[in-house]
Amino acid sequence: MPLVYTPTVGEGCQRFSEIWRKPRGIFLSYPNRHRIREILAAARFDRVKVIVVSDGERILGLGDQGAGGMGIPIGKLALYTACAGIHPDETLPILLDVGTNNRERLDDPIYIGWRHERVTGADYDAFIEEFVAAVIARWPDVVLQWEDFAGSNAGRLLEKYRDRLCTFNDDIQGTAAVAAGAVMAAINVTGAPLTEQRIALLGAGSAGCGIAALLLQAMVDDGLSPEDARRRFFAVDRGGLLLEGMINLTTVQCPLAQSRDMIADWSLRKPGEVDLLDVVSNVRPTVLIGVSGQAGVFTEPVIRAMARGVDRPLRGDPAAAARLDQRPGADRRRQPVRARSLGRTDRGDRPDQQLLHLPGRGSRADRLESPPGHRRDVHGRRPGARRAFAPSGRQGRAAAAAGRSAAAGGAGHRPGGGASGPGRRRRRALQRGRNGRTHPRPCLGAKLPALRQAEMTLDAQALTPSRRRFPRYWPLNGRQNLISALRV
Repeated sequence: MPLVYTPTVGEGCQRFSEIWRKPRGIFLSYPNRHRIREILAAARFDRVKVIVVSDGERILGLGDQGAGGMGIPIGKLALYTACAGIHPDETLPILLDVGTNNRERLDDPIYIGWRHERVTGADYDAFIEEFVAAVIARWPDVVLQWEDFAGSNAGRLLEKYRDRLCTFNDDIQGTAAVAAGAVMAAINVTGAPLTEQRIALLGAGSAGCGIAALLLQAMVDDGLSPEDARRRFFAVDRGGLLLEGMINLTTVQCPLAQSRDMIADWSLRKPGEVDLLDVVSNVRPTVLIGVSGQAGVFTEPVIRAMARGVDRPLRGDPAAAARLDQRPGADRRRQPVRARSLGRTDRGDRPDQQLLHLPGRGSRADRLESPPGHRRDVHGRRPGARRAFAPSGRQGRAAAAAGRSAAAGGAGHRPGGGASGPGRRRRRALQRGRNGRTHPRPCLGAKLPALRQAEMTLDAQALTPSRRRFPRYWPLNGRQNLISALRV
């Protein structure tokens, strides 16, 4: 995951024009708005089932990256292939190039995008309408995912087109589903129902408002009126707590704005300014969710103020959760109930190794957890343990004969398979990491048709047929390229 998507994809978007080598996906620029249907009509796109589209205006926490934002649709669809098993030919990354306001990109002599200030207003809406109409005409049953659009456009575009085709916004709905699921799972531990929760939300962008909207609807479904449910949300943005009458409130932020009468008797550190610490001190929230790109906002005074008001607070901070889980020997039992699913990754033995669960190869419960001090290889075995191989030729036939003899009650069979001699020495050499390898070469499994009967070395040097058993989890490290592997 860290190699295919965040954080690597952020640098890839910033340097997209520099590292660009060949076309990936489709760039639909505003000057070619009258040729969109012609461009999408190419025969090589006949199998497309999933589209991820972005306009590059709000890339992660990096802001406007223009045409460089194409790295986001490419990376997201790589996850569709790796984690959901969708064939790469059935995916299509699209970048709507409507210009950029990033001066660094416009001044870059090798910038591959349209060198123009970003198109906005009615012209922007007309361009989006032309694109969506062309997509519906070309692929009536396609799944269209909006990705990394600015907050001023993300919500309204979703509302405008959600009934015209199968579409969703991952920043709004995907993040909201994960956060709401984590909160609902945590309240089963605390014992307090959802309708009694007081939720402080740091960051009132598209993701924060999406989380609030979904949790608010869940409270209404549990019996609260919409007005009572809204009074349980306290959204803090760059201007402080959202209040009625504030200028520049977006459409999705207005339902979260609190009345000024509510804060009339609050104790504020600075009169007229209501920051996160003021909210936590006066509201005593039971849930604290952070979806802001600003680091270090969950300060020690904020956490201490929340702990004083609630016995078991719920805290969802993706960055803090990842940092806590990466500390060696960290004791998580005394931590507040925390939304672990927000931003957590499951890592392998080494810090640079990520375990990827391939479709159809075991469940999450099958993952082997190594006790402290016991390292395990990619197969879940401790170094030095015997491994069963299937060598070819005479050695393979000898090993098969030994296995049949053992099955029939014969003597001399060993769990490692095969008799002593050159074949056994070769296998032990592979175990000890000779020939530049630290593990035996694992086989890519038959569950992915594109990778059927292929074997990839850890340094991606060779591909040879193999009959060995496929490990449940495929280790990714800095020397491997998942996209190249999926195209074998």
